[in-house]
Amino acid sequence: MKPEPLTLPPSPNWYCARCSDAAPGGIFGFAARTSVFLVRVGPSAGANPGAPPFRVVGELVGHTERVSGFTFSHHPGQYHLCATSSDDGTVKIWDVETKAVVTEHSFHQHTISALHWSPTVKDLIVSGDEKGVVFCYWLNRNDSQHFFPEPRTIFCLTCSPHHEDLVAIGYKDGIVVIIDISKKGEVIHRLRGHDDEIHSIAWCPLSGEDCLPVNQEENSEPDIPNGKLVAETPITKGGYLATGSKDQTIRIWSCSRGRGIMVLKLPFLKRRGGGVDPAVKERLWLTLHWPNNQPTQLVSSCFGGELLLWDLTQSWRRKYTLFSTSAEGQNHSRIIFNLCPLKTEDDKQLLLSTSMDRDVKCWDMATLECCWTLPSLGGFAYSLAFSPVDVGCLAIGVGDGMIRVWNTLSIKNNYEVKSFWQGVKSKVTALCWHPNKEGCLAFGTDDGKVGLYDTCSNKPPQISSTYHKKTVYRLAWGPPVPPMSLGGEGDRPSLTLYSCGGEGIVLQHNPWKLSGEAFNINKLVRDTNSIRYKLPVHTEISWKGDGKVMALGNEDGSIEIFQVPNLKLLCTIQQHHKLVNAIVWHHEHGSRPELSCLIASGSNNAVIYVHNLRTVLESNPESPVTITEPFRTLSGHTAKVTSLAWSPHHDGRLVSACYDGTAQVWDALREEPLFNFRGHRGRLLCVAWSPVDPECIYSGADDFCVCRWLTSMQDHSRPPQGKKCVELEKKRLSQPKPKLKKKKKPTLRLPGKQDSSIVTEDESSRETSGPVENGVSDQDDEEEAQEPELPPSPVVSGEAVSCIAVSLGVEKSKVTVNSKATSLKKEPPKEKPEALLKKRKARSMLPLSTSLDHRSKEELHRDCLVLATATHAKAELNEDVSADLEERFHLGLFTDRATLYRMMETEGKGHLESGHPELFHQLMLWKGDLKGVLQAAAERGELTDSLVAVAPVAGYSVWLWAVEAFAKQLCFQDQYVKAASYLLSIHKVYEAVELLKSNHFYREAIAVAKARLRPEDPVLKDLYLSWGSILEKDGHYAIAAKCYLGATSAYDAAKVLARKGDAASLRTAAELASIAGESELAASLALRCAQELLLVKNWVGAQEALGLHESLQGQRLVFCLLELLCRHLEEKQPPEVRSPSSVYHQWAAGSEGDLVRRVTGVWRNTFSVDTPERCRAALKKLQDVKYPSATSNTPFRQLLLHVCHDLTLAILSQQTATWEEAVPALLQAVLRSYTSGNFTLMQEIYSAFLPSGCDYLRDKLGDLSLTTAAFKSLEAFFIYGQLYEVWWSLCGPGPESSIWVKSTVPAEQREPEDSASAEDTEPVAAAAQPQSSPPSGPGLRLSGESERLLSACRKLFSERHANLQASQRTVAEVQETLAEMIRQHQKSQLCKATANGPSRDDPGQEAEQTPSRPQSPSREESNAPVSLPELTRRLTEANKKIAEFPESIKAWPFPDVLECCLVLLHIGSQCPGAVNPEMQQQAKELLQKYGHTRAYGRYYQTLHMNFQRP
Repeated sequence: MKPEPLTLPPSPNWYCARCSDAAPGGIFGFAARTSVFLVRVGPSAGANPGAPPFRVVGELVGHTERVSGFTFSHHPGQYHLCATSSDDGTVKIWDVETKAVVTEHSFHQHTISALHWSPTVKDLIVSGDEKGVVFCYWLNRNDSQHFFPEPRTIFCLTCSPHHEDLVAIGYKDGIVVIIDISKKGEVIHRLRGHDDEIHSIAWCPLSGEDCLPVNQEENSEPDIPNGKLVAETPITKGGYLATGSKDQTIRIWSCSRGRGIMVLKLPFLKRRGGGVDPAVKERLWLTLHWPNNQPTQLVSSCFGGELLLWDLTQSWRRKYTLFSTSAEGQNHSRIIFNLCPLKTEDDKQLLLSTSMDRDVKCWDMATLECCWTLPSLGGFAYSLAFSPVDVGCLAIGVGDGMIRVWNTLSIKNNYEVKSFWQGVKSKVTALCWHPNKEGCLAFGTDDGKVGLYDTCSNKPPQISSTYHKKTVYRLAWGPPVPPMSLGGEGDRPSLTLYSCGGEGIVLQHNPWKLSGEAFNINKLVRDTNSIRYKLPVHTEISWKGDGKVMALGNEDGSIEIFQVPNLKLLCTIQQHHKLVNAIVWHHEHGSRPELSCLIASGSNNAVIYVHNLRTVLESNPESPVTITEPFRTLSGHTAKVTSLAWSPHHDGRLVSACYDGTAQVWDALREEPLFNFRGHRGRLLCVAWSPVDPECIYSGADDFCVCRWLTSMQDHSRPPQGKKCVELEKKRLSQPKPKLKKKKKPTLRLPGKQDSSIVTEDESSRETSGPVENGVSDQDDEEEAQEPELPPSPVVSGEAVSCIAVSLGVEKSKVTVNSKATSLKKEPPKEKPEALLKKRKARSMLPLSTSLDHRSKEELHRDCLVLATATHAKAELNEDVSADLEERFHLGLFTDRATLYRMMETEGKGHLESGHPELFHQLMLWKGDLKGVLQAAAERGELTDSLVAVAPVAGYSVWLWAVEAFAKQLCFQDQYVKAASYLLSIHKVYEAVELLKSNHFYREAIAVAKARLRPEDPVLKDLYLSWGSILEKDGHYAIAAKCYLGATSAYDAAKVLARKGDAASLRTAAELASIAGESELAASLALRCAQELLLVKNWVGAQEALGLHESLQGQRLVFCLLELLCRHLEEKQPPEVRSPSSVYHQWAAGSEGDLVRRVTGVWRNTFSVDTPERCRAALKKLQDVKYPSATSNTPFRQLLLHVCHDLTLAILSQQTATWEEAVPALLQAVLRSYTSGNFTLMQEIYSAFLPSGCDYLRDKLGDLSLTTAAFKSLEAFFIYGQLYEVWWSLCGPGPESSIWVKSTVPAEQREPEDSASAEDTEPVAAAAQPQSSPPSGPGLRLSGESERLLSACRKLFSERHANLQASQRTVAEVQETLAEMIRQHQKSQLCKATANGPSRDDPGQEAEQTPSRPQSPSREESNAPVSLPELTRRLTEANKKIAEFPESIKAWPFPDVLECCLVLLHIGSQCPGAVNPEMQQQAKELLQKYGHTRAYGRYYQTLHMNFQRP
């Protein structure tokens, strides 16, 4: 069984009474999000020597929402069983050995809040929910019971370890009850004393009540549970119970007496170096653990993450011991949620704790010291970065607002992680280490912040004063560019920090002065390159290792390459068609320096492209070059690629992270997938290759995990496809899904009561983001990944809970017992009575006054007396009368105006409180206070159209103010168009346009701006550009192009039309660019259009597209030659296999004359290329186009296009009599066919362009020394191809006559042969033994043409080329041997470190893992051990030999000399006497001299034996 990858897991869930537990023997589990992570603790963990003995060994996956409870079975023989509860309403029973679900139930109708596996009944699992329902489930008999002891919210419950029927339950309001499940859930005791949430319940490990001294009054009256005096029975005798509450107290209860005997008040502990946080009291969580072997001691948590060991024998002195007093920083830094004991295999008593600080800590109960810490992640792992200075130091950017720095090389601790949170306060989305300065780490956040951390100190970070408007995508260190580079050498930093944000700009920050302004490099790019059009939206930045070149990825899929110091645009890569997510340059320290010009890129379209920019960087073109062909294409992913990383240990090896949930390792040079990692349960976001271990890779994902995995341990080699991809998607979708916020139904609350579910903002008001660190929550994407982890909300109601029949008048609760599992049914909603549906009478304007006039007769009489006194008083009213008038405000209707105003004010407040603001406004209008009405309505957000309509009555200024206020109110109500109309009514056109624009009503905003503003107003252009950008993002390219045309930006319109990529769009874009005068863009788009039409063999359409631009005249010649060549090849095929869909030109139909004459004839007649001057012009244009070299994976149509490009150059050079250029071009076409393995195409090129051999070219070249080497290579490949044709003629199925072979046997005497002989199937092997090969037969002989060819084969026996090729093979074999040695060493080290793994020292196992290969003497010799110095010596000698050869020999490829020797010897064995003995001797000598490498080892041994024979 292969080892699990090293995982940095998600954080344990918060605010759960029991979401972690440990089983005897050393297995610990904790709930994290929707799953449970398992940790092996103790000697069996298989940790490295000296490291803490623990290891994450697996995960229980199956719940769809947050896991709220987790408990192990503590019964011998059942330690492998555990139970979980979840917010998805299920309780699952698991087998941790198989990590599979044994059974499950979903009896609960409400959120489950507590769970416990009974320590006395081995198959009993008890669970409770937030409505107060308790379920008992017996696993073995699949039976259940449910009880309803109290209509309260359950917070925790614990089964008694001494009595199998007793269960203690803690509630949210502080009540603790003990029930007897054997008596249908009868309440044995109600324990009252706490006045807030019960967080934890712990039973004393010893039965009876003799272990603690009781200092309370012994003569106090016993409590009367349930209102009756219960006689003491044996079941109620003995046993203490400890409870921890949010009211900051711990209470010890006597179960026999049903009352408290001890109260412990938590102390406030001041931390060293800091004061007491004023909010710690509000976010307390008090959890308990009563040690089994220490009944007089109790462990509890405290306010700030401390652990206390209480001495219960001296409770009156409040004596406690603080954990970990000797070491600073070993305690938790925030509140602790769970404590669970664990006894390891070596009998160590440990205590494990989970906390809000996202750490899991292990404590030694003997010393009270922290043994080890397991860090965890509380958000997406957005970014990974290895330090180039402190090797092995991995920085992790996490969505919980913290940066982790993981020392991956630590021997003492596999999880040595430091956390940095000061000044972050948001998701960390980008990280980048300084290349030279130790500990200098740059970070970017979700809210656009950029800062620098010194990880070697505890100082807060430096924050840049310039923020991005959106998320920071990427950070990179690079050389300064203007204006930052304009200062003196000592006035500017050697490296500056570049940040790319989600708004599409790249900022340059001065690390020496982050408080200064950062510079937008777009201005420099625009000024240096004289760019008039809108710059693309940047999404990625990457600097080449030497700091001379910068690459920018854009939202439209393009990649731009700039050169320092002024960011001159060198080239644009038009390959991707979607947003670029990742760009990486190949490292510069490999064995092949030319690979440092490779650049890999990934985007949203799932394909990775690798481009070789060596030609562009070395040539330094004056004008920007556009690259449309990749060097290599890596296909296989099925979703967008998010991150890339080159291996620092290999040449051309790349790892990619993708949204399909996998990480893929590629051999980029061979375009081959090597290894595929599928260990994550979410979408991968980042990946990094270990700088130390060539096989070790780290990856992060949105499953809150960072995994360390080895390439050799993976079962898959490529990303999942088809059904596998669907299974992986299901696995990813098993993560938590977002919950829609449901409106709470109004409940009848008791008067004077407040909803006690309201907790402090610091902990509970995090919406739906789950765990929060330092006041910051993971929102956005994390909201989709994690459900709320908050305490359940209570329901305070005056009515009985509707789902269970409970009578509040009877204390004894009712119970339902089922023989099998059943679920509770909810009552159907009641229909409203018909009386409520009738139309109601209009509400009174003065309801309070009216109601006061319907009081008793005595009160009405009193009103008359008070009114008479007030109206007939001659002097001022005395205090008694004034008080009476204030109390009887309704009398204002009959007294003076001031009293009437007070009455109206009181009535108005009543209308507002009852939710009728319109009646309040009418009352204010009655008073004549129109301005006051408007102000009051505006403050409350209750302005209406009618109120604004009457506003002019109060004056012009009041009307303006009212309209503005109403517009703001409409904005809050999302009525933006109506708000803009009101702003237009007061002539605020710009404000109305900006309002519509900011809320994405672009069409309406443009209509208003066009109608009300001047045509040249810049606001109108900005509207077009903004709307165009949004339409472009949404894929509405045609409408976006209209917007850009409206903004007079035709260049952008053409580019956005071309983004769709189909032929019609590309042609339209090319025509548009041509109309606008953008000639370069028009040419590029027309060429892309022609290439798209080429894929469907629409030759006519392709030529029409190329004809749109004059600069593509050379490409028209290439496509013409390609069409004629395809027609020529198709005519040689049988009619039944020809393609009927091809649309050829009429001039391609003729077949008279050779191919070259037909091509030049069409060029003259159709394309008017009839003079040397026109040929030279076309030749010059085509010479600027460079294509990458071909491989065996190059598609045939792409190969044909590249070959025809080279052949066009050759023909044009012949037409202009520049033969020194024609030979290399023709040779390049031959080499493309040869390297791609297409021998037929190579022979067709020779037969069409050199039908009579190379003598014609030799005569034309004369004594030109520059092309001598190229001509020799061309001639050699010509002879090489014909040599193989002779050989194949001899190996054919029958002795048919041909140009190479003549048959001397009459036709009637010939015997048909069904298949080739064994010698023919392995011709090279047969050629290695010419003496033993039988002749081909008396009826077969070589023709004169073959004999002349065999004489010309001397030109293939070039000893210089044989020597060069032997040296190159030696270098390749030594490198392969070194790689194999490293791989075997790593595997042996890995297996030694794996616990219980097979020993790699066993020779039998080694033989099993070594691939079986045919044994031979040369093979046995190659398997002999070779020392590293010997391999180094061989490599040095071979490289030295290669360096001594002249460049003319190394520049042009040459056929394999030893291969030609073998073929010639085989022909000699088939036709004795046909080959000159001298040539045979020369071939044997070359094989003997240079055939010692592994590729020719067997043939070399055979020849050596033949030469030794007498």
